[in-house]
Amino acid sequence: MEKTLILEESGLISQLFGAFDENVNIIMRAFGVKILNRDNQIKIIGEEKDTEKAFSCVERLAGILERGEPVNEQTVRYVISMSDETDEENTNELLEMSKDTVCISFTGKPIKPKTLGQKKYVEGIKKNTATFGVGPAGTGKTYLAVALAVRAFKAKEVQRIILTRPAVEAGEKLGFLPGDLQHKVDPYLRPLYDALFDMLGSEAFQRNMEKGSIEVAPLAYMRGRTLDDSFIILDEAQNTTNEQMKMFLTRLGFNSKMVITGDITQIDLTDKRRSGLVSAVRILKNVDDIAVCYFTEKDVVRHKLVQDIVRAYEKADNTAKKKITIKGKQT
Repeated sequence: MEKTLILEESGLISQLFGAFDENVNIIMRAFGVKILNRDNQIKIIGEEKDTEKAFSCVERLAGILERGEPVNEQTVRYVISMSDETDEENTNELLEMSKDTVCISFTGKPIKPKTLGQKKYVEGIKKNTATFGVGPAGTGKTYLAVALAVRAFKAKEVQRIILTRPAVEAGEKLGFLPGDLQHKVDPYLRPLYDALFDMLGSEAFQRNMEKGSIEVAPLAYMRGRTLDDSFIILDEAQNTTNEQMKMFLTRLGFNSKMVITGDITQIDLTDKRRSGLVSAVRILKNVDDIAVCYFTEKDVVRHKLVQDIVRAYEKADNTAKKKITIKGKQT
C-alpha cells in the first residue's frame, strides 16, 4: 500500500525528517515501512495497517511543525506511542498543546506540557483546589507543579510557595548523614530545589527563601499550621502514612492550591499498605474540587530508556500478581 502526504511548505520536510533522517528512521523501524520524499510530497509504502499508522504519525508531526513547534526524537516516539489512538479529539489536543505555555524558565525557555497526560494534569491543577498526580518517574509531575506554582506566585495569585516531601529513607539512614537536621533532609528536597532554580534562577530563589516567600521543608514541619494564600506541593507522597496525608491535606487554608504527587510503585514504607497516597486517592476520588490525574509510561519525558524500564517493571509486576492469583486459587 502507498499513501502520500502533501505539505504546503516544502521547507517543513527537512525539519520533519530530522538530521540525517533520524526522525523518519525511527518511524520506519517502528512500523516496517519505507518513507520517501520528493519536493513537497512524502510517500509511505508498506503493509496496509502499518502504512496507515505511519501516515497518521507523519501527519501529526507535520501539524506540530506547522504550528511552529520543533520536532525531536522525544516528540516522534510519543506520537508513535499514540499510533493506536485514532480519536480525533486526542489528535486535536496533541496539536493544540503548543499553545499551553505554563511559564517561562529563568533561561527564557517556555515550559509546556509535552504529552496529553501532562496537559490534563495542568488543566486539573488550574481548575481544582487540590490535585493528585500519580504515575511513574520522569512524567513531569513535580516539575510542572513547580512551574504552575511559580506562575501563580509571579502573578500574585498566591503569597507563598511551599514545597514539601516526607523524609523517608530509600535504603539509607538519615542519622548517618553529616550536619544538622536541615543538612540531613536537604538531599531529599534536592529535586524541588532544582526545579525552582530552573524557574527563578539561584539569586531570586535565595532572595525569596530569605523573605519566607518560598519554603522548602520536610513534611514534619507542616504540622499545626494553616496555609493561606499559598501554592503547596507535596512530592513523593507515596511515602506518607495515612496519618501524615490527612495532616497535610487539612493544612489547606483560604485562597490556596495543593498538588500531591507520587509513584505508588516506589513506596519505601516498611508496610506498603499504609501509603497515604494510595488511601487518599481511593477516599477522595469523588470529592468535588479535587482532581486525580494518572500518568502512564507514555507520559515519560526523560530518556527513552526510562520509558522502557518503567514498562518492563510494570510487566514484571503484572506477571507476579498473576502468579499469586493463580496460586491462591489452587490453594
